[in-house]
Amino acid sequence: MNSLWNDDDARAFLNDPLQLRIYTSRLLGSQPDLVLHGGGNTSVKVKKEHIFGDIEEILYVKGSGVDLKTIQPAGFAPLKLEILRKMVALENLDDADLLRLQRTSMINPDSPNPSIEAILHAIIPFKYVDHTHADSVVIITNNERGEELIRKIYKDRVLIVPYVTPGFILAKKVYELTRNLDWSKVEGIILLNHGVFTFSDDARTSYEKMIHIALLADDYLKEKGVFDSVAKAESVEDLLSLARIRHHISVAKGDAMIALLDQSQNACGFANLPDVDSIATHGPMTLDHVIRTKPIPVILKNDIEKDIADYSSEYKKYFDRNTDGHLECLDTTPRWGIWPEYGTISFGRSVKEAKIVADIADHTILAIQLGEAIGGWSPLPEEAVFHMEYWAPQQAKLQKEESSLELQGKIALVTGAASGIGKACVKALYEQGAVVVGLDINPEIAEIFNQQDQGGFTCDVTDDKAVQKAVEFLVRSFGGLDILVTNAGIFPASRNIEKMDAVSWNRSMEINLSSHQRLLKICIPYLKHGIDPAVIFIASKNVPAPGPGASAYSVAKAGLTQLARIAAMELAVFGIRVNIVHPDAVFDTGIWTQEVLEGRARHYGLTVAEYKTKNLLKTEVTSKDVAAMVCAMAGRAFAKTTGAQVPVDGGNERVI
Repeated sequence: MNSLWNDDDARAFLNDPLQLRIYTSRLLGSQPDLVLHGGGNTSVKVKKEHIFGDIEEILYVKGSGVDLKTIQPAGFAPLKLEILRKMVALENLDDADLLRLQRTSMINPDSPNPSIEAILHAIIPFKYVDHTHADSVVIITNNERGEELIRKIYKDRVLIVPYVTPGFILAKKVYELTRNLDWSKVEGIILLNHGVFTFSDDARTSYEKMIHIALLADDYLKEKGVFDSVAKAESVEDLLSLARIRHHISVAKGDAMIALLDQSQNACGFANLPDVDSIATHGPMTLDHVIRTKPIPVILKNDIEKDIADYSSEYKKYFDRNTDGHLECLDTTPRWGIWPEYGTISFGRSVKEAKIVADIADHTILAIQLGEAIGGWSPLPEEAVFHMEYWAPQQAKLQKEESSLELQGKIALVTGAASGIGKACVKALYEQGAVVVGLDINPEIAEIFNQQDQGGFTCDVTDDKAVQKAVEFLVRSFGGLDILVTNAGIFPASRNIEKMDAVSWNRSMEINLSSHQRLLKICIPYLKHGIDPAVIFIASKNVPAPGPGASAYSVAKAGLTQLARIAAMELAVFGIRVNIVHPDAVFDTGIWTQEVLEGRARHYGLTVAEYKTKNLLKTEVTSKDVAAMVCAMAGRAFAKTTGAQVPVDGGNERVI
């Protein structure tokens, strides 16, 4: 770890304290060994003229839960410094009053809730204040000899503060300890089992003090040679069991969950430690993590369902031991797990949430091993963990992140996704909260969908090995499969049966029918472990109302419909719903080239515009309309329906 300060980058901000504060905050946030996902906080004190012309001191402090790595000006809450300084002189202040007073002191009510550490930032008598949960420092303080080791490393260059609850109690403790302190003689404050504060009237100095303190702790660990004790191992893979684990976690939670498997050498090495059951369940690395990770991980062994049920039972006992009788027990489901031989798994309602847990887990398994190597991993006791997990200011961070999207946490696969109906389905499912992977033979699919929770995978659906690889990629990446939209298809050139060639006929059967059967076969084992699993076949109006010249297409789609009907009967016992959409005249798809469109219009003696709206409702049907029906079939509206065939065609006399 080194200072990332760059004179050229910083020069543009030297005359703007808040922008300079943003610059160094992002430097801190970019180093995960210092700050993880919304953790840590920073501040700057400025003098500002208010609307009535008076000058007052303002503290700009990071908003609660805002990520330092990407913080913007709007991520800081501006508060009246005078009020914060008066607050610390109070004898007592409960959490509700603390939050209320902090909000009252804000000069911009549209700003985020200020960090719970705002009072502490206010009483530190320097312009810039930085606070992180530096891994190396926390590792050393999570030790029975933590304070002794800190004194050995830093001598008298830091003020050591025993762990107390963050917020008012911590600010009050520091206030009392520093009444007679010569601030010029200390480089920072180390909060045992918590983190580090540094400060200066110069932004660079405060930032580089933080780096220096963290480096000294790093150097101590390196001198002890403890990094050599970190276990490494190769993983094995069992994707079906991964899907089972995700299923049981989701059922226990009552919501569809994403499951991110870490198969790295570090994760597998830790999972395979003979004493992992013991050392992994002492408690979190810092209490700031507990709202994300729960107090401990679940250990997944041979009986996955029992292991998860036992975890929930033990969590309830933990709650009963510590509650004051006025709290409501949170869900009892683990947020990460240790899976011997396979690695670690992190769970979340979204990929973002699961990745936050995964990053914390990654740092935690390293911290535990290093802590054991310097004398024993000894984090804070259960009572402190419980208080932080159920502390109202912490819970408020999560509440604002909750999503009520219908398909939140679901995992979907869509074929033929580079254009038309398939592309619209990917977008619609994603907008409803699902994680989606789109398959297409067009290599541009990887660029069309390239987010962490919305991916594109190049795949020829007629190549069984390619399809198997794509499905395994999906399960490996997110933990399972809940929604299959089997859409890939072609529309052969119009030919009467008499003139139909074998190549065109066979190609239509292969792509429009056989490939769907093989895809479904590959997906069924994972769908059996899906959350309210649903399969949606995109068929065609040509099934109930075929037209001349389209035998290759119509027969394949009729076979596809029959396949879906049989699948609905066979898969119902597993709770897998299978439904069919029959679109018609969806002209923003790849099969409707201008040439084909003009040819069909001529066949009916219509203009192109008339042909597009020749249905009963005289309306144009789009891919987005079909995608809306697909989302309905994947969701609650069709929860009790299987084997249905629904037209999306604006009304067709021949179908009706």
